[in-house]
Amino acid sequence: MDRDYAQPLDVPALAQDALMSVGHFQRSFRAAFGETPYSYLMTRRIERAKALLRLGEMSVTDVCMTVGATSLGSFSSRFTELVGESPSAYRARDHGESAAIPACIAKIHTRPVRNGEAKKSAGS
Repeated sequence: MDRDYAQPLDVPALAQDALMSVGHFQRSFRAAFGETPYSYLMTRRIERAKALLRLGEMSVTDVCMTVGATSLGSFSSRFTELVGESPSAYRARDHGESAAIPACIAKIHTRPVRNGEAKKSAGS
């Protein structure tokens, strides 16, 4: 999923590759990663979208399609939910100060975090 994030998610095929039933795969995935396969994939897509939007060379619609989202509305809603601002607002914001940060470090600090995860991290 990390490598092929722009491809459609096919949970039955993933379950078959893992030699599991679909239900068992989804439960096992959630136990291992703390979220469903779809949520995990959307988080990866939003990470990639943030990187593309920081460059400012593509429209929000082009970024949406590039990362594999098929609906601009759903993409924008999920982006806003995870990032806290719309893709357009994120793109328009100045990202100059983070340009010098190595990509591996930026990925850690710009990873979208769900509200529940933020509360868990703050309480730990």
